Amino acid sequence: MEKSRGNILWIDDEIDHLKPHILFLEEKGYGITTCDNGSEGIHQSKENQFDLVLLDQFMPGLDGMETLREIKASNPALPVIMITKSEEEWLMDEAISERIAHFLIKPVNPNQIFMACKQVLENAKIRGEKTTSGYLQEFQKIEMDTDEASSFEHWWKIYSRLVKWQLDFEEQKEENLHQILDEQIQSCNRKFTGFIEENYSDWLQEENRPILSNDIFKKAVLPLLNENEKVCLLVMDAMRLDQFMALYPLLAEDFSIKIEPSSAMLPTATPFSRNAIFSGLYPDEFCNKYPEQLKAMIADESSLNQMESQMLADQLNRNGLSGKSLHYHKIWMAEEGQKFQSKVGQYLNFDLLAIVVNFVDQLAHRRSESDVLKEMVPDESGYRQAVKVWYENSWIRNVLSELGSAGFKVVMTSDHGSIMVNRSAMVAADKHSSSGIRYKHGRNINTNDKSAIDIRDLCAYRLPSLGHQNNYLLAKEDFYFLYPNEQQKYKQKINASFQHGGISMEEMMVPIFIMDPK
Repeated sequence: MEKSRGNILWIDDEIDHLKPHILFLEEKGYGITTCDNGSEGIHQSKENQFDLVLLDQFMPGLDGMETLREIKASNPALPVIMITKSEEEWLMDEAISERIAHFLIKPVNPNQIFMACKQVLENAKIRGEKTTSGYLQEFQKIEMDTDEASSFEHWWKIYSRLVKWQLDFEEQKEENLHQILDEQIQSCNRKFTGFIEENYSDWLQEENRPILSNDIFKKAVLPLLNENEKVCLLVMDAMRLDQFMALYPLLAEDFSIKIEPSSAMLPTATPFSRNAIFSGLYPDEFCNKYPEQLKAMIADESSLNQMESQMLADQLNRNGLSGKSLHYHKIWMAEEGQKFQSKVGQYLNFDLLAIVVNFVDQLAHRRSESDVLKEMVPDESGYRQAVKVWYENSWIRNVLSELGSAGFKVVMTSDHGSIMVNRSAMVAADKHSSSGIRYKHGRNINTNDKSAIDIRDLCAYRLPSLGHQNNYLLAKEDFYFLYPNEQQKYKQKINASFQHGGISMEEMMVPIFIMDPK
């Protein structure tokens, strides 16, 4: 006999006729306790520890549904498999509404019962073992693929596979397995950074390149507008690919989704990448076209995206769509979002509705300031879960549902992602340098070559000059910048926080979800 696989309570008024089924389950390693009525079954479930209940629907006295409710009232987590002679759909609906784990129609043979028990009791274990063996088998293949990756498409596929394993590991408790995956992602980021150093500046000169931030409108939104579709451009500030994929099942309830890969512009920070989305221009171009934007960036002001609405309107005009109506809305707080939801009916006649949502970025910033949030969002997995729970209960989910019902196509994307930073790098800079943690610009600023890319040929990267002898530093992998003064104080604050502005798969790999309402 196999090692005990779980204790099962079987409640059936004809339990004596089920001896072959019971013996079969016992031979498979299950411990079986039986009773022939609902009242005794309820008593047994309260007095003893069971992993699963097999419950007949039609019994004299308390029937299966009444017994089910009583058992669930005292032990809501105890899984129940209901067995019935009836094929009435209403009965199935009622049983499902009471959160049964499985539903079987008589007559059932021993193997059917065994498979149902195995599915309920061992589902997580089997999936965990399969996930573990699957990843360990693919580990070496991913390593080989990163050595051979020669295009953005190759890297997108690699990172997408890593994200898939991150999501599959959500239920895994093995720390060693998570550590192996984390170390492989770090290794991939080292190689990805080298790939970006070699290729990014060339992309800016090529037509046949990955979709960059300034291409998103032209590639994803413009074709829909030209087909006279109503479009919502939804930009989720600082949302990562893994967070998008965690939301995918929820979004798929209302939309059919096509995913297009894109790369955030450098630096992967709001003043550059998000302004590029709305202007359709490179950073040096939109700074030249909008002197007020350049002035704000030179001053390193706290808000550097005040011109998005004008930029988007100008981009419409440049593409011959001046006749299209536009409404732009940026939302920082939940109260603002709820207010927008209450008035969304007023915006349904616009051709293009542009919405910027700052929750994901705000969560990262607030986490750095709150010990409670650090416990609630300790790592990437916690970050994904927090974003998912927020979306499930948020105003934006309701807004998207209403927009879908009104026939809007939704183009959902981000300006950049973020990465958890763990290694510090000292920066030599004067007091006029910018205050960024993953990117800096200033007069002849310097740091260790291993930790950052030092950009001095601004034209090659299509970056604006923000002062005399201006250069940019972009952090690689999971580095962050510190000044020599009070470094311990800031290291304690910044270490293990989520930041953006540098070069990593997490920051640069941005999906475009093109969503058709179902």
